[in-house]
Amino acid sequence: MGTEGMDRGSGKRGWGSLSAALQYYIPAVIVVAAVAIALLYADHQKNRLHQENLRNGVAEQLGLIRARLEGGINANIQLVQGMVAVVETEPKIDQARFSALARRIFDTPHQLRNLAAAPDLVIRMAYPLTGNERLIGFDYRTSEAQRKAALLVQESGQLVVTGPVDLVQGGRGLIARYPVVVGKSKGGRDFWGLVAAVIDLDKLYAYGGLDAEGLGIDVAIASRIKDGKLGKPFYGNPAIFADSPVGMPINFGNESWEIVATPKGGWNQPAPDLWISRFLMLVVGAMIVAPVAWIARLLSERQSHIAALRQREEELRAISHRLEIALEASRIGVWELDVGSGQLHWDARMQQLYGVQRDGVYTYETWRNALHPDDLEEAERVFARALETGKDYVTEFRVMTANGEVRHIRAYGTTYRDSRFRKKLVGVNWNVTADVRLQQELREAKLQAELQNLELEEARQHMEHNSLHDALTNLPNRRYLDQHLMRLDAEAATDASATVLHIDLDRFKDINDTLGHGAGDAILRHVAGKLRENTRIEDFVARIGGDEFVVVCADTMTDSEYGDLARRLIDAVNTPITYAGHECRVGASIGIAMREKGDVRAEQLLVNADIALYEAKRHGRNRVERYTDHLKSLTINTKKTADAILRSLEQNDFIAYFQPQFDANTLEINGVEALARWDHPDEGILGPDRFLKIAESLNVVSQIDAAILDQALLQRTRWLANDLSIGRVSVNISAQRLFDESLLQRLDQLDLVPGSLSFELLESISFDDKGAAVTSSIERIKAYGIDIEIDDFGTGYASILSLLKLSPRRLKIDRQLTAPIISSSAQRRLISSIVDIGRSLGIEIVAEGVETMHHAEILRDLGCQTLQGYALARPMDGSAFVEFARGRSWMKQKAVETA
Repeated sequence: MGTEGMDRGSGKRGWGSLSAALQYYIPAVIVVAAVAIALLYADHQKNRLHQENLRNGVAEQLGLIRARLEGGINANIQLVQGMVAVVETEPKIDQARFSALARRIFDTPHQLRNLAAAPDLVIRMAYPLTGNERLIGFDYRTSEAQRKAALLVQESGQLVVTGPVDLVQGGRGLIARYPVVVGKSKGGRDFWGLVAAVIDLDKLYAYGGLDAEGLGIDVAIASRIKDGKLGKPFYGNPAIFADSPVGMPINFGNESWEIVATPKGGWNQPAPDLWISRFLMLVVGAMIVAPVAWIARLLSERQSHIAALRQREEELRAISHRLEIALEASRIGVWELDVGSGQLHWDARMQQLYGVQRDGVYTYETWRNALHPDDLEEAERVFARALETGKDYVTEFRVMTANGEVRHIRAYGTTYRDSRFRKKLVGVNWNVTADVRLQQELREAKLQAELQNLELEEARQHMEHNSLHDALTNLPNRRYLDQHLMRLDAEAATDASATVLHIDLDRFKDINDTLGHGAGDAILRHVAGKLRENTRIEDFVARIGGDEFVVVCADTMTDSEYGDLARRLIDAVNTPITYAGHECRVGASIGIAMREKGDVRAEQLLVNADIALYEAKRHGRNRVERYTDHLKSLTINTKKTADAILRSLEQNDFIAYFQPQFDANTLEINGVEALARWDHPDEGILGPDRFLKIAESLNVVSQIDAAILDQALLQRTRWLANDLSIGRVSVNISAQRLFDESLLQRLDQLDLVPGSLSFELLESISFDDKGAAVTSSIERIKAYGIDIEIDDFGTGYASILSLLKLSPRRLKIDRQLTAPIISSSAQRRLISSIVDIGRSLGIEIVAEGVETMHHAEILRDLGCQTLQGYALARPMDGSAFVEFARGRSWMKQKAVETA
């Protein structure tokens, strides 16, 4: 109760002191608040004025840019108006006249990219012609993207501007389409066509000053849709539209843009002299507040000194009380010995520690008799030395209570002389029995932990060995190999030479598949033992996975030495073993890479050895290949070609070439085969022999097939628009594409006329091995009205039974069979047999490799319905094929030869 009352009293006095201090500081607080409000208001006004100046500056810069952009667009439109007027007066204008007029326009300042004239909505003239040859013949009515705008020009008879649009030639631009109307001889006016001008947006932006250095604003532009809403921004950061920008319209033709701008750094940037203004305001505020605060502080300190004096009186009373509580809580006993009389004073806690009666008379002998016999001599010696030297008395000993309990006591004491100069020793004792027992337990636990650590170390070493070694063969594994290669690199300064042999087992999978994994494991253990037997102790032998092994020698060898070692290893691996009554034998292919200096990392040596191993397997297994610069260049070229293929797929560089197919009797075109060509950026047009194998390894053949199919379908639409009666277009399809689900998804999007599209399947797909899967996929394709053709027939694996299952529409006889028919009667009989088979199965026969008209006559007489070859036409691009089909030059040649 006394403690609680004291605390409550202290709390009341503390609150009173706080209240007294506050009454001096309240005026100062009011002054500070008033000054702060004034400073904040002044700062706000400063920022508001800066924002107004900032917005006016943005509007001024944006107005200049907007005027130049609008003026530039309208100026370009007006430039082309003159060209339109000339075309209306010269409706029979040709390319030369058109180029001359356009050249004059392009000689004046402009942002035009190209001009095109389209009589009857078909582009016949373009300027500049170089780079725009593909525009010639383009029909606006057949283009989904261009038809709507072209017809709007025709219907309205007015200029139509569209854009921005992504241009086929690259970049972006505005397209202005002008109607061309010519007068009739009998009065009235007819729609002649249109003139289209492309305005280069990049040049227009530069003319408008958007690329100017030191431009202090961020600009964005968006088109305004008919309902007044803004479309997606096509220039600048779209976020500018949401940042309270300054906006202005740009009007031209039938188009309207909205151009907006914000200052660089945003609207929230501070005024240039903001911090100087703030500093000056703070100085003035400090000059007002400081004197008031100083006076308040002086009055407060006077009150605090008075309160501190009162508090110290209370603390003195509390300290003695707390000391008593602390001694009671810690169970520390206090003692005092009068050295002269031997009288010993023990407080109540000392009496409890030693287990003696309370309020008794105690002497030095009382303490001595309580000591444990084993500690008596040492305890007295330490006590006597403390008395002698006058140093602090610090010791530990055991005592025995009356009931026989042993207690561990820790003692501390110091000597002093009282007011009458009597020498005394005062100190404390406390029971440390629990601490001593705990220390004993800790020592035992430490001993146990040391024993466990030994066991853990043994287990760690065992685990480390397992983590670095293959469990089956006990050879180092791939992780251990990596560490070993790192050590070789670290030691390169002293021992730079190294040789790596990469070994791969041949026919190992056959044993696994036929005799099971037990036999495979036995083979691997056998090979591991043979490798260790036939290498040196210092050589590093590892199994890095599956049936692959690596041998690392920390020196180089001569050609004969590495050849002898590799052949010795191959012969050792070839040694047969018997498993479950079966003789098991495997071969080995080895790739070797060496370095004589430290300039090649050991890890790269392993890669080089792997390249050499691949070459060994490619040339026929059970052999040795050494890594050379030639192999390196082959690998680099393959990688370079693979990268170029992937890049060309992204840039649509794989294009379709078209080779017509002719009716054997009439020589009319009855079909076209679409062939894949690579428009290489450096080497030009390349055939499949330059890229197909690498494309197959990259698993991208299906993507090439898809690109050729899309181009073939697009060209067929063009043929129909040009009134070319092409019966069908054939597209090669790989096995990879045949089982690709995306093919069926693409076919779902098409509206095909049955028989207008054929898929050519290579006979080498091996229809008999994949019969069920191939048949299922082909039936799904046939459901779309697509014909199936077997390409290169006679060189692959197709059987008569597979032909019955697939029921193809056509067979294409490979050129290897047709080439010798002029001089070989046996070849003619073979082709006649194929024709008879096709006729009996209802399958049309297409003959490839028609090199001469003599070939054509023989194949026609043998019963081939369709001919294809260089004697009639070579593969050509889409535009060349349209000209070829229109010109019918092969029919003229036929007439000449017949005459």
